[in-house]
Amino acid sequence: MELSNQEYQMYVNGLAEKSPLLKNMLLAFLIGGAICTVGQAVQNGWGALGLGKTDAGTMTSVTMIFLSALLTGLNLYNKLARYGGAGTLVPITGFANAMVSPAIDFKSEGLVTGMAAKMFIIAGPVLVCGLIASVIYGIILCLIGG
Repeated sequence: MELSNQEYQMYVNGLAEKSPLLKNMLLAFLIGGAICTVGQAVQNGWGALGLGKTDAGTMTSVTMIFLSALLTGLNLYNKLARYGGAGTLVPITGFANAMVSPAIDFKSEGLVTGMAAKMFIIAGPVLVCGLIASVIYGIILCLIGG
């Protein structure tokens, strides 16, 4: 049986499950908000231990990266991501998860050719685009005298 592209697309659309958009957005909002709330609590905790605002912010970043990497290693971050969807992409924890997941997946290939080489498989393009954007932004600022 030969199907045209339009017929095939209609067939696929008929079989595809409809996504509960409102539920997914609400869960992403709640999970992302919960991660941010944990981050704020961690920052408040570091501040209560006597660190200044800058040092508390730095230690909060380190702590959130550690917690995200730990939860990824224990396969708990992925379970949270299945439930919270895009809400787990909160920048620092999502980035840490994107670095640790491929490293864990490819650890059987060795330390250098597996973990080290594959660690940036997901995060690499993000880093490259961010660096290029910052260079372009810097050049524009220099040209307009900012």
